[in-house]
Amino acid sequence: MFKGNDLGKEMDAKILVALLAIVFLKFFWVVPMWTEGDLKNKISGHFWTRGSADKNRVLVDQLKQYGVIKTKKVAEVMETIDRGLFVPDGNSDYIDSPMPIGYNATISAPHMHGTCLELLKEHLQPGMHALDVGSGSGYLTACFAMMVGLQGRAVGVEHIPELVASSIENVKRSAASSLLNGGSLSLHVAGLNLNGLDFSPPSTCRQEKKMLNGRQGWPEQAPYDAIHVGAAAAKIPQPLLDQLKPGGRMVIPVGSFFQDLQVVDKKLDGSISIRSETSVRYVPLTSRAAQLQGF
Repeated sequence: MFKGNDLGKEMDAKILVALLAIVFLKFFWVVPMWTEGDLKNKISGHFWTRGSADKNRVLVDQLKQYGVIKTKKVAEVMETIDRGLFVPDGNSDYIDSPMPIGYNATISAPHMHGTCLELLKEHLQPGMHALDVGSGSGYLTACFAMMVGLQGRAVGVEHIPELVASSIENVKRSAASSLLNGGSLSLHVAGLNLNGLDFSPPSTCRQEKKMLNGRQGWPEQAPYDAIHVGAAAAKIPQPLLDQLKPGGRMVIPVGSFFQDLQVVDKKLDGSISIRSETSVRYVPLTSRAAQLQGF
């Protein structure tokens, strides 16, 4: 038999345990790349009230701690190009997860950006040429441009005209804006067949009717020291291999349901070597029509 006071104390203890469990589940069950200070801000109802540069730096620091970012060069460029400027309003800009950017496209998770930049960094030296197929938000193209500099060339190709238009605006707000204005960074519409379409592409986009789709790359600025493909191909497109410079490297997800991030190196004699870096999950490299219909 419990006395009245003992029963009351037991009930109080149970209530306290329940409250602690609720607090734990609410604040600690999923902690996507938060620092202790960020968690305090969330608890106080002021999560992510700091400036975007600070938030972006926290994200990069976390990727360094996790071993995704291994070099100073990659860390510097990801700190310089603020991811938050490339993610549409209403999304969690600095969480390590892919985010929708419209038209059934996404901006890749930060850890994938860091991984690809690390794999390509030796081929993104000042003065080199880089191609970003499926450039989407323009984030990685901007990173490429910062690494190759004014004397290099970074080209983004995307087959959704509206995404090209928004990516140009994103870049204009970023640290890469001067490279866009100077011409060493360019973003292009590919895969646009104007015949029979009641559609006027944005005037800020560069149009090329000759391009059929992103699988054909962008021959105008070839050969490229670095090629990145931001969507999964069933197999490595031959035109991209042709546009890869001897001594260059391509990073491309390959597969349908099961995908591997493949690292393709073209040796100086023109021969090709391929290795799988890791298993990944990307949206498919497809046509504009199929993408707009949800693949």
